[in-house]
Amino acid sequence: MIIFKKIRWKNFLSTGNNFVEIELNKSQMTLMIGANGSGKSTMLDALTFALFNRPFRLIKKEQIVNTINNGDTRVELEFQIGTKNFKVIRAIKPTIFEIYCDGVLQNQDASSVDYQKILEDQILRLNYRAFKQIAVLGSSSYQPFMQMRPRHRREVVEEILDIRVLTHMDILTRNQQTDLGKQIVEARHQCDLIESKHELQTKHYNELKNRSTGDIDIKKQKLQENKDATESYLRKVERLEQEYKELESSTSERPQYESKLKQLEKLETKIEQNLETHKKSLDFFEQNDNCPVCTQKIEEKFRDEKIEKERAKVVTLNQGMKDLVTELSKVENKITEFNGISDKIYENKIQMSKVESSLKELKRFTDTLHNEILLLEGKDEDDKDIVMNLVRLKDQLEETKVELDKISEEKKYLDVVREILSDRGAKAKIIKKYLPIMNSLINQYLQSMDFFVSFHLDEEFKEEVKSRHRDTFDYNNFSEGEKMRIDLALVFTWRAIAKMKNSANTNLMVLDEIFDSSLDGQGTDDFFKIVNKMGKENIFIISHKGDILFDKFTNIIKFEKEHNFTRLQNV
Repeated sequence: MIIFKKIRWKNFLSTGNNFVEIELNKSQMTLMIGANGSGKSTMLDALTFALFNRPFRLIKKEQIVNTINNGDTRVELEFQIGTKNFKVIRAIKPTIFEIYCDGVLQNQDASSVDYQKILEDQILRLNYRAFKQIAVLGSSSYQPFMQMRPRHRREVVEEILDIRVLTHMDILTRNQQTDLGKQIVEARHQCDLIESKHELQTKHYNELKNRSTGDIDIKKQKLQENKDATESYLRKVERLEQEYKELESSTSERPQYESKLKQLEKLETKIEQNLETHKKSLDFFEQNDNCPVCTQKIEEKFRDEKIEKERAKVVTLNQGMKDLVTELSKVENKITEFNGISDKIYENKIQMSKVESSLKELKRFTDTLHNEILLLEGKDEDDKDIVMNLVRLKDQLEETKVELDKISEEKKYLDVVREILSDRGAKAKIIKKYLPIMNSLINQYLQSMDFFVSFHLDEEFKEEVKSRHRDTFDYNNFSEGEKMRIDLALVFTWRAIAKMKNSANTNLMVLDEIFDSSLDGQGTDDFFKIVNKMGKENIFIISHKGDILFDKFTNIIKFEKEHNFTRLQNV
């Protein structure tokens, strides 16, 4: 059920820059009064504009923009469906169309048309025509159910019964059916054409098949030799690849040795520098008894200790250098070994390249031999083309026949689906089930309004009305007041059915000026008897006869003009 909660609008028709706001579920009965042109009916236009992007009355959408302010036209509508709260914002100058669910803006990636379909098909599950039938009565732009064409009557009932989706599916299925029919005709034409081509080329081939085959055997023998050579090369490739893997594996430690070589060379340089330093120090103390700087005599004991110490360091460094040279030699030999392996890897790659080149050449030669054999087996170029075309045509024919069978089977399935989805199928059974309920409700509501006739809708939604005297009438035979009673009975019936089906059900009902024209005093009293039994409904009645209706309403809203703009006044 759609529970409409609040609507507000500004710069809409006669409304100015200040929002006009109406709570839609505040009271069961709300009377809306005001002079002509005060904006009483604007709520209907704002409501349908928010929901369906069109005013309710027969005016262009551009005309709803307030002519004084000429922009910032905005309508905000809040409603609830189940546990979810929705808000629709629609505006002109600038154009805005936003849908919020529980305060979250819904995805706007789709086009405005698709966004509108999401609102109607997935959220509201209600279109414009059905909305008018269950929520509005009496407006000059309102078309009563009985004044509709039978086709449109059916659409409204399908929407209320929540089976309109079957009609959409039927349309889609019909389009698919048409497309498949065209595909079947085309596929059959293709089959006939292919069969004709295959027959002609087969006949031509049979005329040529006795020509000499030449040296086919020699070329086949050469093909066998090429095959043997190819296998030999492939084995060689396999062996070379294995060798390559082994060589690559044996060089895995090369980075470590190269790093070690760099470290040893750095150490060698350091030892050489230290050795040179200590040799100079030893030579100094061995060759000098006096300090060359201060000319004083070097103490003998100190001199002997320095000589002994420097000699020991020189001996140690020389031994370290000897060991280092030995280790350097080992590492350099290992790197030389790695270089040799790298050369082998390079040679391996060259051999691989040569073998692969030979394989490619063998393949080209083999392909040439195959083509030559085909030519010889086909006797000439024409024969070869015929053979290839015959094979291709045969495959094409089989594929086309398979596709034709597939399309035909799908068409049969769609034929069954269409029969189910057609007006004679599932929808007819559902409508037939609910028609007695509809007719019963219509007559109950008519009797509640002291209108004692037998009203009956058939499966084509054509009416048959009989009086107490069993005289037969149709809708157009009645007075305006009697028509209004029938219209009211139908509106109440659709709302009851919608509630029963939980489809297009809503709390809102707007009755525009029904008490100002066709409905007499008795009819008015009968109407209130009905609505007082309806429970949680929010009924808005637009009327000029406010003074005589005040006592029947718990909530009254007065529309009036102030400085050319509409404003509301609660009475």
